[in-house]
Amino acid sequence: MPEVEISVVAGLFQARSGKEAELAAVLARYVVLSRSIDGCRNIDLVTSASTAGRFLVIEKWDDAAAQRDHLNSEAMVTMATQSGPLLTGPPDLELYDVIPAHDLE
Repeated sequence: MPEVEISVVAGLFQARSGKEAELAAVLARYVVLSRSIDGCRNIDLVTSASTAGRFLVIEKWDDAAAQRDHLNSEAMVTMATQSGPLLTGPPDLELYDVIPAHDLE
């Protein structure tokens, strides 16, 4: 079975009190626009069930190069610019390596 390279990025965003709806709208727009970018496999936006105003964006890219190219995309730049004033601090971004299911046997 050939190996499939997938680059996964997760970003945790904490909204300032009273800015939750604005941040949700900015992140939702980012997700919708980014899903159409070449190399994007999927992007999901979820909100915490236990911490008000906490959002998680999970991105899956064909490879690390596609993900890096996305960093300069209009969708990314707009999201970063618009979300900054709505956040309690910088987002917590993390890169992940995928563990193929057959490696878990």
